[in-house]
Amino acid sequence: MENETKCAYVSKKDSIEKHFNTVYKLALSQMKSKSAADDITQEVFLRFIKTDKPFENDEHIKAWLIRVTVNCCKSAFTSSHSTRTVPLSEEIVFEDKEKGDVYYAVAELPQKYKTVIHLFYYEDLSVSQIARYLGIKESTVKSQLHRGREMLKVKLKGAI
Repeated sequence: MENETKCAYVSKKDSIEKHFNTVYKLALSQMKSKSAADDITQEVFLRFIKTDKPFENDEHIKAWLIRVTVNCCKSAFTSSHSTRTVPLSEEIVFEDKEKGDVYYAVAELPQKYKTVIHLFYYEDLSVSQIARYLGIKESTVKSQLHRGREMLKVKLKGAI
């Protein structure tokens, strides 16, 4: 029994190390604040460690972590604490101004477009993977990507 628990712990530890950047970058893209992204990332992995849910494989773990990250971000937006606080200025410095413009334009998109844009372009997930991870139809992902791209095109034309 003890060896079984130890193997599960090592497996979760390896999964945390493997998926940390994905969870953090997704949280950062959603929250627009390093400290909020830190909090979300910590909450996601705390839930992961506490869960006794059996995972089929690494793909299942990744899908679960992405779903929990999106849900934690949504909860943070609706919590009374976030509506009563003012974030500190945490400007992210980019060496290439164009990368900074794109990052900030994506950050200004509505939540549903920002999520699919981030997963598609920054995490290199396919449309079918995004649909599976978020529990929505592939056609919905495609339309959100299309609308998000159109919004970005308008935002970035004004920034140039």
